[in-house]
Amino acid sequence: MVLTIGLTGGIASGKSTVANMCKEMGIPIIDADIEARGAVEPGEPAYRKIIESFGSDILMPGGGIDRKALGAIIFHDEAKRQLLNGIVHPEVRKKMAEKREAAKKAGSPAIILDIPLLFESKLTNMADKTLVVFVDKEVQLARLMARNSFSEEEAEARIQSQMPLSVKAELADACIDNNGSIEETKRQLLDILGRWGVEFGE
Repeated sequence: MVLTIGLTGGIASGKSTVANMCKEMGIPIIDADIEARGAVEPGEPAYRKIIESFGSDILMPGGGIDRKALGAIIFHDEAKRQLLNGIVHPEVRKKMAEKREAAKKAGSPAIILDIPLLFESKLTNMADKTLVVFVDKEVQLARLMARNSFSEEEAEARIQSQMPLSVKAELADACIDNNGSIEETKRQLLDILGRWGVEFGE
């Protein structure tokens, strides 16, 4: 049986680090953010629906969607955000499901679905197991400020806009504590995969 693992975390919690470790082990990664970007490319069904809903002002000269312009519209308008999500999310789910089936046919022992909003978007039904990468609030704040050159207020606002990591950790089947070293994080990952019966070649 191929195990599908839903991987999530919070901003600057180290989810990408864990995804890269899995990739190095030969486990296929299906990234929701990449699929979301692909879903709104010109010619895609969601692209047409977005222009019908939001107008052509959100287009760049080359015809692509200006993500910043669209983001500015939905950032302050919950109804428009829901409208956009209603267009994009079904397409993303469809693309991820297609890639998951292809990876299963290829005989991979496990598949990682890298989904930042796994719980918020209620996508846990796409995975057999859920894995959260978490860090303490102080560590998350410090890493985000260092990574994005944010002020403490800016970093705090980004963190506050997400579901708390502590809540995600309670909802998950397993958690990786990413407060320590890379080696400690990898040891936890290998331990969890082992417990879940995932066998792979290093």
